[in-house]
Amino acid sequence: MGRKVTLATCSLNQWALDFEGNLQRILESIRIAKEKGARYRLGPELEICGYGCSDHYFESDTILHSFQVLTKLLESPVTSDIICDVGMPVMHKNVRYNCRVIFLNKKILLIRPKMVMANAGNYRELRWFTPWNKSREIEEHFLPRTIQEITGQDTVPFGDAVLATKDTCLGSEICEELWAPNSPHIDMGLDGVEIFTNGSGSHHELRKAHLRVDLVRSTTTKNGGIYLLSNLRGCDSDRLYFDGCSMISINGDIVVQGSQFSLENVEVLTATLDLEDVRSYRAHTSSRCISASRVPPFHRVHVDFSLSSFDDVYTPTSEPIQWKYHTPAEEISLGPACWLWDYLRRSKQGGFLLPLSGGVDSSAVACIVYSMCRLVCQAVDAGNKEVLRDVRQLVGDDMYVPKMPQELCRRLLTTCYMATENSSKETRERAKTLSEQIGSYHMTPNIDTAVRAVIGIFTMVTGKVPQFRVHGGSGPENLALQNVQARIRMVIAYLFAQLSLWSRGLPGGLLVLGSANVDESLRGYLTKYDCSSADINPIGGISKTDLRGFIQYCIDNFQLTALASILSAPPTAELEPLTDGQVSQTDEVKISESIGDSRVVCPSYQDGRCTPILF
Repeated sequence: MGRKVTLATCSLNQWALDFEGNLQRILESIRIAKEKGARYRLGPELEICGYGCSDHYFESDTILHSFQVLTKLLESPVTSDIICDVGMPVMHKNVRYNCRVIFLNKKILLIRPKMVMANAGNYRELRWFTPWNKSREIEEHFLPRTIQEITGQDTVPFGDAVLATKDTCLGSEICEELWAPNSPHIDMGLDGVEIFTNGSGSHHELRKAHLRVDLVRSTTTKNGGIYLLSNLRGCDSDRLYFDGCSMISINGDIVVQGSQFSLENVEVLTATLDLEDVRSYRAHTSSRCISASRVPPFHRVHVDFSLSSFDDVYTPTSEPIQWKYHTPAEEISLGPACWLWDYLRRSKQGGFLLPLSGGVDSSAVACIVYSMCRLVCQAVDAGNKEVLRDVRQLVGDDMYVPKMPQELCRRLLTTCYMATENSSKETRERAKTLSEQIGSYHMTPNIDTAVRAVIGIFTMVTGKVPQFRVHGGSGPENLALQNVQARIRMVIAYLFAQLSLWSRGLPGGLLVLGSANVDESLRGYLTKYDCSSADINPIGGISKTDLRGFIQYCIDNFQLTALASILSAPPTAELEPLTDGQVSQTDEVKISESIGDSRVVCPSYQDGRCTPILF
């Protein structure tokens, strides 16, 4: 009959500027797509060079190496007899564009530039790329000579066009264009495009998957059609984690769901769908037909190729599914854990060091690292050779095979409770018990000597001895004494991060983990250069409310019973003297005091337990 098409989309864990590695992952995705019977393969945004190249986009070498990868893709027998849609930067008439390059059998069919740029929040695409502003227009793009030698083409179409195969019509969107109010798919669908594709570089935020799925559903609910979304996965170089969620939809129904969090570098999704379902769905809606009769046409690039076959009458089609969402607590457990794994293996450090105070925030970070170890062990048990290779490289043991998350956590996570005379037995014990349950290598240095030494320098110079308020000192004295403790903890954390593995006869250094949540950052309730200052902070975009929900999730699902007392304990910085061995300083009181103090500009923060600081 020639009406059923098998299409493939994928999630790839690409690295910025890792051209050889990115090439191999692209080829692997195409190979899997062909094995599954697909005749069209869609990849994520800027997959050839990696999305997070930042100002390296300004370098001509980035585009040169992208074309070198494209050369290898065109030459590879893996890419034969399948339409391949890849993302890369292209310079056209001395203007840099974020493009889709679509090719088939050593011929480039179309270079489609991005028309709507992401330039808010985490994104700065207008710094590196220019949007294509010529709607429904194409120009001739002169190919590099290395590409001309392979394709036999001097020029190819460049611009806002669609592909017309023998049996259907396809149109491309790129990431942000799906989120725009005037998305290109609207007019493309009215002009008869039946298959929409979107190569994305969309990062993870809590609860964002709901919005992404709703957008894809609404796209094909209103206008009919098939929608393929391909998204990056992993941390490709920066603070963002791209969370996959690739999917395929038809007429408002999701038929294939990709995983949101995974340590797999390559995931390929395929669906077999009936084009007649699209045509009947559209023809049934009178208002759509009237709008379609008035829409200006897109330029069609004709392709002598069919996505369907003539003997597909008995070929089964993909059925609608119900999208399975993660709860926010599950997202915290999985998303930051995957991000930490990518960051660690790409930094080639020996693990993490976490100042663990026994409070909610630092305990949440410890649990995220523990969740990472669980994911690694599960991936190794499932036969993921790449994860096993990375683990062995990190621990420096070519024969090591992780069996239990606690065992791996002891190798990768060092926790450090930095006690002073103001620290209580309760917080010390909570930190110790949690470290035992997750398996971290735990240390409890007393830093009073360092604190007294710093204060001694001040006393030697000024002749003054500052006192806490409870001992008769003034407000400035009280605050200064607290901040000395907090800031010395940062210095000691970095010292132990650099030398603790060396002291144990192990190679490498450790990345220091921070534990400041987003509420404190927005409130300004933190100390400069204390333990909140770190190499990376996996909870920097998460609210305290969500973190408390995550702690409860870990109690229920990871059986970390030590967290129960941490969750119920009043938050306290423990920077002021104890009263009869008991904590006298609580965050809620200090925050209330600071709200009424007009002199407070930035408060002091230690693991979510705060005290104001004056400037």
